[in-house]
Amino acid sequence: MRAKTVLSIIGVNQNDEDLRSAIELSRAAGAYLSVLVTALAIAPVGGYGEVSSSAWAEERERELKKLGEEVAATKALLQSSDISFDVDRLFTEYGWVDNEIGERARYADVTLVGGGLLAQNDMRWRILNGALFHSPAPILIVPKGRVASLQPRRVLVAWDSRNEASHAVRAAMEQLTAAENVHVVIVDPRASTRGTGEEPGAELAAFLKRHGVDVSVDILASGGRTTADTLRQHAVDIGADMMVMGAYGHSRMRERIFGGTTRSMLEAAPVPLMMTR
Repeated sequence: MRAKTVLSIIGVNQNDEDLRSAIELSRAAGAYLSVLVTALAIAPVGGYGEVSSSAWAEERERELKKLGEEVAATKALLQSSDISFDVDRLFTEYGWVDNEIGERARYADVTLVGGGLLAQNDMRWRILNGALFHSPAPILIVPKGRVASLQPRRVLVAWDSRNEASHAVRAAMEQLTAAENVHVVIVDPRASTRGTGEEPGAELAAFLKRHGVDVSVDILASGGRTTADTLRQHAVDIGADMMVMGAYGHSRMRERIFGGTTRSMLEAAPVPLMMTR
């Protein structure tokens, strides 16, 4: 994935860390940065009484004012940088967040979500859901304290032979070919002529080598740990700069929007995580 347009989503109650990270990533990639400052509209809190309506209107005005102030501060910070950018605002009801995010993410090469937004419990899952389900572009999760980059030296690819994982590999191909080393990691594989193949990971490794990727295959036993915990520990052990994986190995209904390995990795990725559906 060659990023020419980066979408960075930030909330009104964050500091500048996510935005500064997005600026540095865009500068290094020579990409255009589109920033979306997001706030949730407060739903009416009581019937149709005058007191409730008045309180709701006042709270809504406060949120709109805060949103305007954050947009102004964001523009000021971006104007001091040397990148091309635009800033937009999103003020919407909770139930519409994912659709709104998806509409904007369709016109970006990657959607950047930083640690500051991930700490916003009121909106993070809706935003992640919109970016993954309503747009074909990958998302890049950058944990707090980590540097956002599209030029990793060492990459861990979580592989399970499913379409989601294959889509993720293709989306990250530019990062994989430029990396010094790529580790294809398979947890508790079951060898077969279908799925992972008679030699798990061999077919993917051959595919990547034809693209010029320096690749190795790591077969891991979970030893009673979850798949997510096993992947996280291995990312730390090999000094990975980025993880690449597909989202939602199970159906959306079974995972209840976010669940299993997908949710666990989004909640606690040890390094920047590129994910696509």
